[in-house]
Amino acid sequence: MASTSPRVELPIEARVVNVGLPLFADAIAAQGADVVHVDWRPPAGGDSVAVRALTDLYGPRSLDIDAANAEVLRRLDHGVPFLIDVRAAIDVVPGIGDRTLLHPGPPCTWDDVCDPLRRSMRATVVAEGWASDIGGAHAMLASRDVELAAANEHATVLPMATALGPSMPVWVVANREGDTRAFAPIGQGPGDVAWYGRESPTAIDRLAFLRDVAGPLLAQIVAQLGSIDVFAIAAQGVQMGDDVHMRTQASTNLLIRTMLPAIARLGADSKTIAFAEYLASNHLFFLTVAMAGAKSLTLYAEQVLGSSIVTTMARNGTTYGIRLSGRDRWFVTEAPPVADALYYAGYGPEDAALDIGDSAVLELVGLGGPAAAGSPAVAAFLGGSMSDAARATDDMAQICAAESSRFKLPVMGFRGTPLGVDVRRVVETGIAPKVNTGILHVNAGLGQVGAGVATAPLAGFRAAVLALGES
Repeated sequence: MASTSPRVELPIEARVVNVGLPLFADAIAAQGADVVHVDWRPPAGGDSVAVRALTDLYGPRSLDIDAANAEVLRRLDHGVPFLIDVRAAIDVVPGIGDRTLLHPGPPCTWDDVCDPLRRSMRATVVAEGWASDIGGAHAMLASRDVELAAANEHATVLPMATALGPSMPVWVVANREGDTRAFAPIGQGPGDVAWYGRESPTAIDRLAFLRDVAGPLLAQIVAQLGSIDVFAIAAQGVQMGDDVHMRTQASTNLLIRTMLPAIARLGADSKTIAFAEYLASNHLFFLTVAMAGAKSLTLYAEQVLGSSIVTTMARNGTTYGIRLSGRDRWFVTEAPPVADALYYAGYGPEDAALDIGDSAVLELVGLGGPAAAGSPAVAAFLGGSMSDAARATDDMAQICAAESSRFKLPVMGFRGTPLGVDVRRVVETGIAPKVNTGILHVNAGLGQVGAGVATAPLAGFRAAVLALGES
């Protein structure tokens, strides 16, 4: 007897799941059909060596790595940095000598120092009294009579093109749980200043003012107040529109309000009036306090072995370096340009120096780029709308391992900012951390010419993943 096959009825309507290229999903949708698009792409862009390392790090090694990451995240999220003192760097910064200049970013020699940082170094040498003029300072630096050292290797972080000499005052911030202390300079303020790559007499005078006037007065103020919870102020600032990196106006005002009773007790004379004028004009006054707070926590996190969380991310205008917790090794690539930029009138990309400064430490603790969604001021650099800023925060969420329990974004339902950049996720997704930053003139010593967003080079993260896979 002949067998008969069951009758097959083809579906009248098709519902499609499209994986990969959105072009196919768009074509199906254009025909009126239901389609769900899955935005998938090969991990690590199809790089077979990186994929092999990720397979190991997400597979057999993942239990140990995830346990280490959990401890790193706990330290970053629950450590409490307190501002406890203001002192001369030579008195508190470990390893700094009496003829040492600390610089931002990975270690570099004078031959590799970019133009804005060279100018800042020369200004600092004159302010330290090691040379009488800029020409003499240049000769000292070129002949290696001054030791250059990466600030991050001395528990210190420096914004933009800052060069820190031993006599300069620094914030002392302590994380008591981990017994870690970190240091950052008192902010120089806007205008004709050395951290913007200026070496004018005015820039040198500002360094002397910080050492001789602002530093001692701030030391008195902090001594009267006892200690100040740095991240309690930052958390309020985030809810008031700060990202606490590019925009710190709210946090700065909160810090000055906290200090106001002690400031009033200083009395009125020419020094305190000059100090008050300095505070009134310095909208980034809180920036370096926050940087020292962040560094005190990343120092605590660095003590954990075997984690894939980034604990150092720094640039010197020539190179860009990252480090992982439990490792002293730098993974170094070329410094990137600053993109998504808004320039002052008369300037453009051809005038821009490469990305510089240690302030990217803030992105590692949930501030800066991770907090972009709550800052209308930062949104202007990310496309102009709050949805663009939210997208920047969402991108950071894809490469971070957790959310902050203290930095909350009201515009996103009080969701915590992304916390803990996981080097595995960066390489897997191809999404690199973005850093909100200023732009300095590349070679004319004209100071700041704009601001924008710098994207970290992926090559350093790939190298870190391969090293982690080999360990």
